[in-house]
Amino acid sequence: MDEAQSLVADAASRIFRDLGDPQTINGAADDNWRAPLWSALEDAGLTTAWVSDELGGAGAGIGAGFAVLRVAGEFAAPLPLAETLLGGWLLGMAGMVLPGGALSVAPTRRGDVLTLNVDGLLSGIARAVPFAAQVGHLAVLAESPDGPVAALVEVADCDCRDGRNIAGEVQNTVDFAGVRPVQWAALPDGIAAATLSMMGAAARAMQMAGALQTVLEIAVQYAEERVAFGRPIGKFQAVQHNLARLGEEAAAAIAIANSTAHTIEHMESWDGGNVFLDVASAKIRVGEAAGQGGAIGHQVFGAIGFTQEHILHRFVQRLWAWRDDFDNEAIWAAELGRRVAAGGGEGLWHSLTAA
Repeated sequence: MDEAQSLVADAASRIFRDLGDPQTINGAADDNWRAPLWSALEDAGLTTAWVSDELGGAGAGIGAGFAVLRVAGEFAAPLPLAETLLGGWLLGMAGMVLPGGALSVAPTRRGDVLTLNVDGLLSGIARAVPFAAQVGHLAVLAESPDGPVAALVEVADCDCRDGRNIAGEVQNTVDFAGVRPVQWAALPDGIAAATLSMMGAAARAMQMAGALQTVLEIAVQYAEERVAFGRPIGKFQAVQHNLARLGEEAAAAIAIANSTAHTIEHMESWDGGNVFLDVASAKIRVGEAAGQGGAIGHQVFGAIGFTQEHILHRFVQRLWAWRDDFDNEAIWAAELGRRVAAGGGEGLWHSLTAA
């Protein structure tokens, strides 16, 4: 992380500490905390880091956006921050000016295909669209007769079916049948549905890495404070072993998420096989770490970690939810296996050793 990215991450951390503390949000009686937190993030330009100044964004760059996502994961932010960054990125790729406010993006699941017909109307259904019913616009990647396009859609024009993910956050199935976008534009060569899937998977991997870091920190603190049989439970070998494993999972997640963000920031084209290898590996490894890390966290805390009053559940439930977003590790592993098999040993070696 360079100096500029560190400054952006520090700014995000200050905002979340002041307005988005997980314990404060967990004990809040309503959602009055949401508007001040979002406004502060928006005013700081953190929600539009992936969009150039000319298109209404902050122009902070890919690396800075991923730094913000890691901080958001560290605070288990229940906001459409990643979705707004992704939506802005997609619209920006097509040279479209941001509409302002929070966004979500579709499709998010492999196999969901949205189409822009010759009459300028959309068709298709997108599953598991995060926060769709809580934002004003959706950034949509659709197939047109002339190739992939980015389209800006008003949520009010769509049929959003009620739904929530395992963390209790809004997650809708959206029917785009007969919807006319506010505007649309062609995407450059190399940007397609698979590209959006990779960008979304990398974003979720970074959020999960941040959340795992916090799970580790609160588990270690609890083990130092909780006394059983006359001494802190962190002094028991079994607990120490579990915490060491949790540390390993968090470190692995952070390392591969950072590596993937660096690859995306510095790549020349999305067509390179090493980009897919990095993203797939990140979604697979961080997803596995989320499963192992969440389980260990709950083992350290015991039954208290499952209660609504304790913040551990906020992190673990989001880890579970983020594992499934933009396809889970099983789907990415199957696709990675197919590509490796098709390329043979020589192709795999080239991907592993590519600069």
